[in-house]
Amino acid sequence: MLRLLFLIPAILCLIWYLYLRHNGYSLAQGKQGFVYILVFSAVIGGFYTLMLWLTHL
Repeated sequence: MLRLLFLIPAILCLIWYLYLRHNGYSLAQGKQGFVYILVFSAVIGGFYTLMLWLTHL
């Protein structure tokens, strides 16, 4: 499960890219969305890292 966590931001970024293209926006206009996705994914990764460290797995 943990080795697949990198897929979360990749899939979310792909979905965001497809949304932007479908609605006629440029990547520059959707840049903030990519930042939000990466920050959200970093928080998830940090949480899982903390839980692994606390439980000593």
